Amino acid sequence: MEARKKVRVEKTGKVVSSKTEKSRIVLIERRVQHPIYKKYFRKIKKVMAHDEKNLSREGDIVRIVQCRPLSKQKRWKIVEILERGEER
Repeated sequence: MEARKKVRVEKTGKVVSSKTEKSRIVLIERRVQHPIYKKYFRKIKKVMAHDEKNLSREGDIVRIVQCRPLSKQKRWKIVEILERGEER
């Protein structure tokens, strides 16, 4: 039997909510071209990501990685903070 290599899905997004303990809501935005009219438009998806040490806060740009289900809604982990958001 050959061991299958798992491909990790990585995405970048912006933290839009940091109200829950060890969880963040990350907004992933991508540009898609319309198949007929060829105009580009934005598609937005919000996912819940696990943040073990509560390091990220609202406005941060983070890199997330897909992982096993951690709860009912969490299937992503925050790997690193790419850019800090502005302070309030």
